Amino acid sequence: MGRAITEEEYRALAGFRRELREFLSFSETAAQGAGLTPQQHQAMLAIRAAPDAAMLIGELAQQLALRPNSVTGLIDRLAKQELVERRETDGDRRRVPVSLTEKGEELIEHLAEAHRGELRRIRPLLANILLRI
Repeated sequence: MGRAITEEEYRALAGFRRELREFLSFSETAAQGAGLTPQQHQAMLAIRAAPDAAMLIGELAQQLALRPNSVTGLIDRLAKQELVERRETDGDRRRVPVSLTEKGEELIEHLAEAHRGELRRIRPLLANILLRI
């Protein structure tokens, strides 16, 4: 399988996991501060990052590793907050794209800026850890 893992590599792996958990904690706190659950934040980010900034429920379910019916409820709650909207199409009613509203765009931009700042802050630490593995 290869050479044995060194003590330094164990410390680096432990440090990496700690930093990941701290980043996730930061992300959860930022989402909650914006009135979102972490899942809602992740859904909005996935929609914003998608081509044409829209996703079908099935695509979003795959992105979030959830069942489509769970994502439907998630989208319903975001729509109630006027953060996402279902786009009308002339075709199959089961394949309705979901996109962010203007309010949703503003919120995800604010959260993305905060996350970018945090990642920039921890980048040197993560780079140092990764070099030691």
